[in-house]
Amino acid sequence: MLQTCIFPAAGYGTRFLPATKTLPKEMLPILTKPLIHYGVDEALEAGMETMGFITGRGKRALEDYFDISYELEHQISGSKKEYLLSEIRTLINRCKFTFTRQNEMKGLGDAVLKAKVLTGDEAFGVILADDLCVNEEGVNVMAQMVKIYEKYRCTIVAVMEVPKEQISSYGVIAGNFVEDNLIMVNSMVEKPNPEDAPSNLAIIGRYILTPDIYGILEHTKAGKNGEIQLTDALLSQATDGMVLAYKFQGKRFDCGSVEGFVEATNYFYGKSKC
Repeated sequence: MLQTCIFPAAGYGTRFLPATKTLPKEMLPILTKPLIHYGVDEALEAGMETMGFITGRGKRALEDYFDISYELEHQISGSKKEYLLSEIRTLINRCKFTFTRQNEMKGLGDAVLKAKVLTGDEAFGVILADDLCVNEEGVNVMAQMVKIYEKYRCTIVAVMEVPKEQISSYGVIAGNFVEDNLIMVNSMVEKPNPEDAPSNLAIIGRYILTPDIYGILEHTKAGKNGEIQLTDALLSQATDGMVLAYKFQGKRFDCGSVEGFVEATNYFYGKSKC
């Protein structure tokens, strides 16, 4: 059973400036809950109870959110508003939260490497909170991936088809189908030009990683933009072992973009009115 989910959350969120000058992008709210809350909900529903955050400067709001606010609790105790804290209380009571700082912005691969102290020799999940995923037809995306991991015991990445004109914004995979919606990866490229992309299957912010990824990351050289790319390490892992890409069931909102954020807000607002 997977116990830990890692949340890389050290980025600057520049697409939401000036709001993210002082507010972590993971704390931007979809209706009344911040993005990070949705991510932790998903991990908990998938059976993970230890939440590890890789943070940076100016991210104290994340720690405060997953802590008790005694003054606020006192002020609304016994009032009609007390129920509004019930969801976050549930997370605080059921989960263990740990925080490790990424001192330099050296890429997603470096952020994942910082999680070694939190996960040790165990496989773990990774959720990028600004990729908000929902599945009204069944279990959530991370729970779907946990089921696959329990069968194959290897690294798994979530993928989706994206339009050709958007492909240069993603890590892109190619490979051979081993089951419906499940591909054994043999090629993986970080943010390729559309004409160089091996497919239209893009990696989104859901991963299950086996612990050998740490040794690979430690020897992965900086790639695009001088960053340690997780995609490069995953390709090495796929070459020497096995990495599966899963075309998940559900819908994903790119809440790292203003357009996707507004789309998610409208979607959840519509659901709240049903």
